[in-house]
Amino acid sequence: MVIGGLSGGSGKSVATVGLIAALKERGLVIPFKKGPDYIDAGWMGKAAGRPCYNLDPYLMTPDSLKNSFFSHAAGADFAVIEGNRGLFDGVDPDGSYSTAELALALDLPVLLVVNCSKTTRTVAAMVLGCRGLEPRLRLAGVILNQIATPRHETVIRQAVEKYTGVPVLGIVPRLKTDIFPMRHLGVTPHQESTTADAAVAKLAELARENFDLEKIIFCMQPI
Repeated sequence: MVIGGLSGGSGKSVATVGLIAALKERGLVIPFKKGPDYIDAGWMGKAAGRPCYNLDPYLMTPDSLKNSFFSHAAGADFAVIEGNRGLFDGVDPDGSYSTAELALALDLPVLLVVNCSKTTRTVAAMVLGCRGLEPRLRLAGVILNQIATPRHETVIRQAVEKYTGVPVLGIVPRLKTDIFPMRHLGVTPHQESTTADAAVAKLAELARENFDLEKIIFCMQPI
């Protein structure tokens, strides 16, 4: 499965690391990160207990990208790819080399993470736009990030499922503090953090309590 977002900063990494850590309790997880990013990839590898592999459609040929994915994912119970930036953001107006293109190239479903801070029904419009912009894309579900209250969740969940038909498969509650240790350049690499183990454990707990893991697993594409 591919984890995408509407933009950078949407909460993909929190959702992805939490999902990987929770899935690790159920089997072997192979993590992948789109692009050359090594900090997020390091956290994903930390959660999985094994290396995270980069998939870069800009630097790799289509064949080498597919070969890398399928060879590393062979024998795994779960393979999770975190996208980058917005789902359709690429190098041109057509979204070349985007996360959406990667999902299509590998024939994988997408779990979309949406930052719901200070919005409700509009989330349905954004999800509907993603579904309509590329009909070939399999939008398997939505994770609602930055949920403030149970009522906030209920209104958005009902709107998304009513107007888009895409199921909400989990939420990330609004957190008072950053789970990932931060520095002035952004997220601290896990190797430099003294709280990395606690952060991954917290994200695993968050996913277990707030994600519908059974439905997410059911939506995954067999390799």
